[in-house]
Amino acid sequence: MQRAVSMVARLGLRGQLLPSVPGRPLSSSQDVLRRTPLYDFHLAHGGKMVAFAGWSLPVQYRDSHIDSHLHTRRHCSLFDVSHMLQTKIHGCDRVKLMESLVVGDIAELRPNQGTLSLFTNEAGGILDDLIVTNTSEGHLYVVSNAGCWDKDLALMQDKVKELQNMGCDVGLEVVDNALLALQGPTVAQVLQAGVADDLRKLPFMTSAVMEVFGVSGCRVTRCGYTGEDGVEISVPAVGAIRLATALLENPEVKLAGLAARDSLRLEAGLCLYGNDIDEHTTPVEGSLSWTLGKRRQAAMDFPGAAVIIPQLKGKVQRRRVGLTCEGAPMRSHSPILSTEGTVIGTVTSGCPSPCLKKNVAMGYVPSEYSRPGTRLLVEVRRKQQTAVVSKMPFVPTNYYTLK
Repeated sequence: MQRAVSMVARLGLRGQLLPSVPGRPLSSSQDVLRRTPLYDFHLAHGGKMVAFAGWSLPVQYRDSHIDSHLHTRRHCSLFDVSHMLQTKIHGCDRVKLMESLVVGDIAELRPNQGTLSLFTNEAGGILDDLIVTNTSEGHLYVVSNAGCWDKDLALMQDKVKELQNMGCDVGLEVVDNALLALQGPTVAQVLQAGVADDLRKLPFMTSAVMEVFGVSGCRVTRCGYTGEDGVEISVPAVGAIRLATALLENPEVKLAGLAARDSLRLEAGLCLYGNDIDEHTTPVEGSLSWTLGKRRQAAMDFPGAAVIIPQLKGKVQRRRVGLTCEGAPMRSHSPILSTEGTVIGTVTSGCPSPCLKKNVAMGYVPSEYSRPGTRLLVEVRRKQQTAVVSKMPFVPTNYYTLK
């Protein structure tokens, strides 16, 4: 189990790799790490802190990683994701700005509807994945990865300046709220006790501002990174501990850290930026073609469209696939081989699945090997073992959608 915990300790959420010494207690030389408003709260609840993307965050608490993972699948867990970059894009030309950077159709979003999208470069590579919400308050609310904080912020700021110089009405604001993710099948009953809004009317990827357990000014978005029903709550920093404390008063809720976060997202088939997608991966290669807005495809007006659109109509050399195997767990960087023993690809993420009791992974293989059911080999600890290309998600998702 320690090995499993150590593996996921190196991985964050919608972010990048942790330092190469996983789970090491913070030393005085690491005190420069940024702390979320819940830092002392984590310590008081037994949080084991590690460095991630310049922040000190809990990898797990007193419960084991496996227990925490399974609790999320059966009940619900509270994650501190306050390290994520939260921004607001203001002005009449806010959609123009965002659509100049991402592949999605932001203009078609209804009030308080959000979407997962991708920043891309002119070569078609993915700069980051992000969630964009068209709020009814007249701005776009954007959440992107902590590991790409400086890069994403510079990208948006530079585009703001460029458009402002052209006379456009647009501005950017960094939001210093905390961000709490409540994830699991009982999330609605837990949260409904603390809000006046009817959560049955808040489906997946929609958002609303409301008071939550007495803390006003919270933006609640029905989304998450576990495959379960869940919300992410952007809460004023001064109210973060009050809100977390109120949520934990319900026995359904337990705290969870980066370790469970990673194994949950992998079971759900969700990408980890820096591992499964990066600047050298296109949306088509990454099996993320669904993020490309139809109008945007027709107009070919997003960065990298000249590379990405032909890939939709043709054949890409490689694709991201799911893999399952028995035996030793597949790990990031494990070679993938054909049954003849030729190296054809690489594992990008892998771990034992607590729910399936077998090993799951993602990786890239040539398109001709990407069909589900294809038998391959994976090299683990210098030994080859059989792996099977599998459909994702590995564990069915349970997002709340209106019937």
